[in-house]
Amino acid sequence: MQIITKGGTAQAELDGDGAAARFLLVLTHGAGGTIGAPDLLAARDAGLQSGGMVARVTQPYRVRGARAPGSAARQDEAWVEIVAALRELAPSAPLVQGGRSNGARVACRTAAAVGARVVIALAFPLCPPGRSPRCSPTGASRVAELHAAREGGTRVLVVNGERDPFGIPSAQDADRVVVVPGETHALKGHRAAIVAAVTEWLSTVL
Repeated sequence: MQIITKGGTAQAELDGDGAAARFLLVLTHGAGGTIGAPDLLAARDAGLQSGGMVARVTQPYRVRGARAPGSAARQDEAWVEIVAALRELAPSAPLVQGGRSNGARVACRTAAAVGARVVIALAFPLCPPGRSPRCSPTGASRVAELHAAREGGTRVLVVNGERDPFGIPSAQDADRVVVVPGETHALKGHRAAIVAAVTEWLSTVL
């Protein structure tokens, strides 16, 4: 499915039946990644097993072939348009949105604007490269994005690898933080553990 936004064309890969969906789950990739990332596929599987319709979105900048997303404001503006179009496929279903890494940041920043009930933040990059695990006292931590989503009433699940060099949010930064043993930022393995974590979370909050 193609979605036209002011920032260009996005593409969505759809799974599930919108008419019968218990919820709509919209997921997106990391800054230079694709919707085929292992953790995104795990989240998709969890969404389908839980009775949802799942859309995995390639954002306009990636459709254009760029690896860098550009400004957060433009990225978020396009994301709000994308979600609005996808909601028409399951208009009565609660919205769950998420992504990995930069996509998780987008999901948190736009949660209130799109009315997301739940955010699934995979490999949330707490710190810029080279910063300390909590990014302090530099003030560079992105934890405010997690807090902003929660302050808007959205429930937030974080799933990060134990060895993620971008840091791991603490328990108070989200409604639930799951740390996958041995995993790095890529979250390439332990697919069953990620599916289980997301499935259990969805059963709790929806």
